[in-house]
Amino acid sequence: MGRDSRKGSALRTTSNPVFRNLSPQQNGGYAGFGSAPTGAGPNTPQYGQQPPQYGQAQYGSQPPMYPPAGGYQQQPAIPTTRPMTIDDVVTKTGITLAVVTVAAIVSYALTASNHALAGPLAGGGALIGFVLAMVITFGRKQNNPALVLTYAAFEGLFLGALSFVFSNISFGGAGGSGLIAQAVLGTFGVFFGMLVVYKTGAIRVTPRFTRMMVGAMIGVLVLMLGNLIAGFFTPGGFGLRDGGTLAIVFSLVCIGIAAFSFLLDFDAADQMIRAGAPEKAAWGVAFGLTVTLVWLYIEILRLLSYFNSNN
Repeated sequence: MGRDSRKGSALRTTSNPVFRNLSPQQNGGYAGFGSAPTGAGPNTPQYGQQPPQYGQAQYGSQPPMYPPAGGYQQQPAIPTTRPMTIDDVVTKTGITLAVVTVAAIVSYALTASNHALAGPLAGGGALIGFVLAMVITFGRKQNNPALVLTYAAFEGLFLGALSFVFSNISFGGAGGSGLIAQAVLGTFGVFFGMLVVYKTGAIRVTPRFTRMMVGAMIGVLVLMLGNLIAGFFTPGGFGLRDGGTLAIVFSLVCIGIAAFSFLLDFDAADQMIRAGAPEKAAWGVAFGLTVTLVWLYIEILRLLSYFNSNN
């Protein structure tokens, strides 16, 4: 993901909470990963050799060495894992998205056969997926493949049921499977488009850009929560999700923020690769990209459902 013009530049502290909890060491590595015990010193006898006796010396040999007052210096730790590469990121992200896809297909099929399962699958998948995301993010479990893949499975259950609800006329949706295909194509189109933008340097991920994006994401989250709470007292809440003009504008804003969030994800992964993060850290990158992809897909699906309903 890196660009030649950025090689050798000083690493910044990313604002992405998924990657921020990996603490870089002064030597460029990352904390939290085991290292081999200290190796033997240069004067340690080899296996099968007798140590030199006190007062004895071989002809032409150096006198026995004694440790200095401060003791022998500790040898550098030997790393036990190789550094992360772009191939690791691609592979782990592909596995995570495959789990999301399979779970979504299963959930969609179950909901289609029994509409009563729409609520439990969508609600349960969303709730458990959210809890797992919090545990992974703030519990410093980004490199745990079991947790990441479990999160992906529950997100898939949520997406499958939600996709059926948005596309099926029984729930007030429209468009059928064609609507879902359009949303999937739109999601990956935006993803690859932002990857090109990042690699070509058309938009630089600067500290100012990062602060603006974080502020925009917090603002959107507050509006979503406010609209949800207002919906308990007023039908439609603030009108951000009722399919009207304001809802369409809000969805477009969310899609734009989600799209630019990919730049933060790419930059964070780029920093980790250049800093020599261990290959297990690729699971954290896969998790971060999956979170953004899920959010983008939901917003595109919602926007398409507005237009299909209006038709």
